[in-house]
Amino acid sequence: MDSESTGTYAGNPLNKAVRSEIPRKAIYRLSVYLRCLRLLQENKIRTVSSETLAGSAHVKPTQLRKDLTYFGQFGIRGLGYDVEQLCLMISDLLKTTSLQPVILVGVGNLGLALLSYRGFEQEGFEIVAAFDVDLSPKSGKQIKQPILPITELPGFVRDNRVKMAILTVPTSEAQEVTNNLVACGITGILNFAPIVLHVPEPVIVNDVNLAIALENLSYFIQQ
Repeated sequence: MDSESTGTYAGNPLNKAVRSEIPRKAIYRLSVYLRCLRLLQENKIRTVSSETLAGSAHVKPTQLRKDLTYFGQFGIRGLGYDVEQLCLMISDLLKTTSLQPVILVGVGNLGLALLSYRGFEQEGFEIVAAFDVDLSPKSGKQIKQPILPITELPGFVRDNRVKMAILTVPTSEAQEVTNNLVACGITGILNFAPIVLHVPEPVIVNDVNLAIALENLSYFIQQ
């Protein structure tokens, strides 16, 4: 019999110590599970088995069940996971039950494209402002966020309690800007610059390197 279960959820399932023990790869998989669960919600599916959810996420059922053990045991065995409940649990862990403020630094072509993207808010994130050394009018994209001078970054981060930043600056400027972000209190950086950034603990950097991703694809399509 499968080990998934249903039940009620009271919120705040994990304390800080337990959260810190969850591997980064498991956190990534939880994000994938959440997107699969939201698709099930859109199709008005109320329960799902571990085999079905694991298949949607392209992982083994044993891996999925292991990842979900971080939430402990909940509900009755053998009936499948309650889709709405599991969405709430994972969203609460990932802190996406309410909009989190994010800033963007570097308003070039890529930065403008990200500012124009409306999908972030559906996932629980809101880019509240952008910063650049060049404040000349930006054309070609309709954006709603203010574009502020980089000198205003420390005060804005402090006043708006921002903890996350998207970095879309040239490689030559990336480390210096990162140092400034860390000094301002930013603890999570999504880095689009093709460079390995050096940050102190507990600052976390997630790199988005499109060239490396294409190199990987190039290798595997030729096998």
